[in-house]
Amino acid sequence: MSRRTSRRIPALPSWLPVDPYILALIGTVGLAAVLPVSGTGAEVADGASTGAVALLFFLYGARLSTADALDGLKHWRLHLTVLACTFLVFPLLGLAAGGLVPHVLAPQLQDGFLFLCLVPSTIQSSIAFTSIARGNVPAAICAGSFSSIAGILLTPLLAAVLLGGSGGGFSADSLLKIVVQLLVPFLAGQLLRRRIGGFIGRHRTVLGYVDRGSILLVVYTAFSAGMVAGIWHQVTPLRLLGLLAAEAVLLALMLAVSWYGAKRLGFGREDRIAIQFAGSKKSLAAGLPMASVLFGAHAGLAVLPLMLFHQMQLMVCAVLAKRRSRDPLPDGAAASEQPVPVS
Repeated sequence: MSRRTSRRIPALPSWLPVDPYILALIGTVGLAAVLPVSGTGAEVADGASTGAVALLFFLYGARLSTADALDGLKHWRLHLTVLACTFLVFPLLGLAAGGLVPHVLAPQLQDGFLFLCLVPSTIQSSIAFTSIARGNVPAAICAGSFSSIAGILLTPLLAAVLLGGSGGGFSADSLLKIVVQLLVPFLAGQLLRRRIGGFIGRHRTVLGYVDRGSILLVVYTAFSAGMVAGIWHQVTPLRLLGLLAAEAVLLALMLAVSWYGAKRLGFGREDRIAIQFAGSKKSLAAGLPMASVLFGAHAGLAVLPLMLFHQMQLMVCAVLAKRRSRDPLPDGAAASEQPVPVS
């Protein structure tokens, strides 16, 4: 790993039951409920969120070391395992959850629940939790990055097959929009990485606020559109409890499948940790802009399952990572903390 990718990122404060960023997301949803943007303002906000997301993926591309990514390809079995968890096992469980409709899972939330199962894995939290648990951090870096890149194409294609026109309104035009908005900026960041890598390295904290601010803007735009379209009266507190219960079971199953499945495949402890944390998560940063393209005015309701799952996975995996950090290491293994890159 290069020095530029070996900087540490702070872990979540142990005394906080909720990530402050999640509180910001909740506040943004509340703001959209009280002061939704509409009309010309909505068009401006939509254009701004599109530009913000393009900038977000440009920065992702500029941060990912091409040399590290190529080096990570050597661990291809691990990456294929994570991709299988993300884009095969998750969607199958999402389809199986259709049997929970309408008694546990509300029909209007079914598409959003399935969409949650189609988005790629996270990068930042997978790396952070893998580091805390003393797992294979370089593998987590590459696995999360490869999942994000693959998701730019796989997520809309899976949405076309599994959701069809009823859920996301998928079309060749929507795929083109996703490629232009996400993949093109990412590749541009990769091409310019040598020139701007030093600048990014010196301003990681500021650019981190750009990352999170972009997502908050997308959330505000999506939930404002939902308020204007009048879709929120469809979701009752009892239906939200049903959704949370279904997501808790989904997360528990994926944590078990990724951990014990990796063991059956012959992976060692450090690799199993990376597989579990990268293979059981879903990316809010990647899912939100895709949902805004695929679901249009119904994006707010569609991303609600993803937002709730995102919070749940952070809380559960924080506890799990700390427990894994106390596991006895194999004989001869070092007990030192591994560096975590900013991604």
